[in-house]
Amino acid sequence: MNFDNEEDALVFINRLLERLNQADFTNQGSKIEFVYVASGGQHVETQVNIGAHRNTTQGREKGAEDMPELLATKEAMALWEKVQKAGYVDANYQPLISRTQAALLADVMAERLGIKEKWKVFEALWNRKYMRSDYNLALTQQQSLDFQDELKSLFQ
Repeated sequence: MNFDNEEDALVFINRLLERLNQADFTNQGSKIEFVYVASGGQHVETQVNIGAHRNTTQGREKGAEDMPELLATKEAMALWEKVQKAGYVDANYQPLISRTQAALLADVMAERLGIKEKWKVFEALWNRKYMRSDYNLALTQQQSLDFQDELKSLFQ
């Protein structure tokens, strides 16, 4: 499909993934991943895990069953709520933003939550690799630095 802009493509992908995730899948879990090249050659990736077995763990907030424990605390869920409202992640806590912006988001959230092994934690949640490289690339891009300022304002 062709879209006029990146925002239209992300809206389409997000709606499709939410519908698929709401479907009644009984398998052990599947993953659907979309990757496209946005303007400026930036790769944008979004994905959802479908039908995966959900575990509940004591101490986690409601709705955070599939989340690593460090990202499922009351404080973390307050941050997730803010980034969901801002449109940075979907209802499954998967990023709706570019890889570089997602790395910046992970960095800021990890700093606020005191997570030492941030790349390991967020790479597991988002099923990604090389987030440190994405972060380093983000630090060289003005639009990413502007996004970093948006995140700091959002979390104040």
